[in-house]
Amino acid sequence: MKFSIVITTYNRLDLLKRAIASGLQQTMVSEVVVADDCSGDGTEEYVRGLIEELAGDSRLVYHRNQVNLGHSATVNAGVAVSSGDWIKFLDDDDYLASDCIAEMARAIALCPEAVICSCIAAQVNSQGVELSRTPVMGSGLAVYVPQADIHYGMLLELLPFGTPVQVACKREAFLQTGGWDSSLDGNCDDIDCWVRVAEYGGGIFVNRCLAYRTVWSGAYNQKFAIARRLEANILMKEKIYALVNEKYRDRLPPISIIKDYLKLHWILAACKQYKFLSAMSILSPVVLSHSAWRILIFAMFTRHSRKNPDKPDIHQVTIIPNMSNP
Repeated sequence: MKFSIVITTYNRLDLLKRAIASGLQQTMVSEVVVADDCSGDGTEEYVRGLIEELAGDSRLVYHRNQVNLGHSATVNAGVAVSSGDWIKFLDDDDYLASDCIAEMARAIALCPEAVICSCIAAQVNSQGVELSRTPVMGSGLAVYVPQADIHYGMLLELLPFGTPVQVACKREAFLQTGGWDSSLDGNCDDIDCWVRVAEYGGGIFVNRCLAYRTVWSGAYNQKFAIARRLEANILMKEKIYALVNEKYRDRLPPISIIKDYLKLHWILAACKQYKFLSAMSILSPVVLSHSAWRILIFAMFTRHSRKNPDKPDIHQVTIIPNMSNP
């Protein structure tokens, strides 16, 4: 099994150096592909110089877009020049633990039906100080989720594959989806990819912190207004809703309730960020919806009540609990 770590970058050389180093320092040797969206800050010179220093070592590959194409197209370009069986995604402002690829590969080897793999990530500030961690899922060091359960889990946010720094996917499945959708570019383009990749097999969640996501004002998703993020979020839920396996159809809340839940979520998110005008722009009778509050509380409770990893094996389990219509 060969991994390619595809790092997308645009004018963030100082951060990129850390991301590249985290890829080259993996305990399991992996290809590191730098996909440069036509940076003008010396990125090309730095990476080409690094390739020269690694003479005879073909781990580092550089691709440069001739013009600025955006984040999604740059991901696709990086995958196109990669050679791994599995693709590990990485933005230039994030970085990996040294055993990230080794631990993912170990879990994947036990679950040949898997096409997507995720892990716990630490949220860090610009100085690298840890702020929080994504929660564990189920029990054991890793949990396998059958394909039939994935979209229902994603719909109710019980199955958080997460951001690119957490996720790897099988190259074959990625290519079957057609890659990342440039019409979304940075606003749920990653989630959209996970949704489509999951049509081709099962998923794995590794209950170890193997990735570090930088929370700062320059992050890609920070350039979008909350109303636009809500719009993209609703689009994702509509796509997922249509893909939920037949065995869960009688448990699905109406899509209108899911949309109300998302509005409620983003109203609260806006208030938490002191963006009260944004919250007011979304404000609607949804705040009085018992069903929307029920889904929100259910999702929050489930996230915070997941078990701690305590067993060194992989459990092939359905992680999705029963949930009747609200």
